[in-house]
Amino acid sequence: MDMGIGGRRALVCGASKGLGRGCAEALAKEGVHITLVARTASTLEATAEEIRQAVNNAVRITAVACDITTEEGRAAALAACPDPDMLVTNAGGPPPGDFRDWNRDDWIAALDANMLTPIELIKATVDGMIARRFGRIVNITSAAVKAPIDVLGLSNGARSGLTGFVAGLARKTVAHNVTINNLLPGPFDTDRMKSLLESAAKSTGKNVDSLRESRMKSNPAQRFGTAAEFGAACAFLCSVHAGYMTGQNILLDGGAYPGTF
Repeated sequence: MDMGIGGRRALVCGASKGLGRGCAEALAKEGVHITLVARTASTLEATAEEIRQAVNNAVRITAVACDITTEEGRAAALAACPDPDMLVTNAGGPPPGDFRDWNRDDWIAALDANMLTPIELIKATVDGMIARRFGRIVNITSAAVKAPIDVLGLSNGARSGLTGFVAGLARKTVAHNVTINNLLPGPFDTDRMKSLLESAAKSTGKNVDSLRESRMKSNPAQRFGTAAEFGAACAFLCSVHAGYMTGQNILLDGGAYPGTF
């Protein structure tokens, strides 16, 4: 399927690896010019070069090493891509733990990364999209928004706040061909999954490999998802074919969520 977005511009956050990289790769293959944002310059530059080679330099790939959760980082990213047609927000999830151990600073950090940063990026880009009569905003959140995970309370709270905000705004922008949707990843084979398994191993005394195997077998798909699968879903939401879909929370979890709705 031709996504109909060749030649457009996308700002993709957390794009040096994992799900953000999967989104960037999928969009680049559709002919979209990509501005990649992540904190670690060396990893980001390596990713940018690999994507350039994968698409035979058919699109512009720009790398901006910054902390997108800061005002300075957002300014740097937007200076490199001031008028994106597509925005993919993404920031690392806060650490797991017991809510009794979290203080105000922990909560503010989670809100800054996983709620307020996406809102600030949307605020900076959505009016330009409306003026151009095309825009696609995709927020990478978490399956925990749909089915909260007790040890991920910081993530549950911050990402649910973003979800509520998007639900209202998305109904105001769609008449201008600007959609806002959320992608909710369940268990994917990423560094985030690795860190969660390592944390579980420390708390339970179990082997990381055995926990990984058990986690995969407990999923109806009998495996973890891949970044390429996630990126393909993102590319569709950014396509011309998804103009009638807005304010939605799209769950990608291999069937792990047991509910009907």
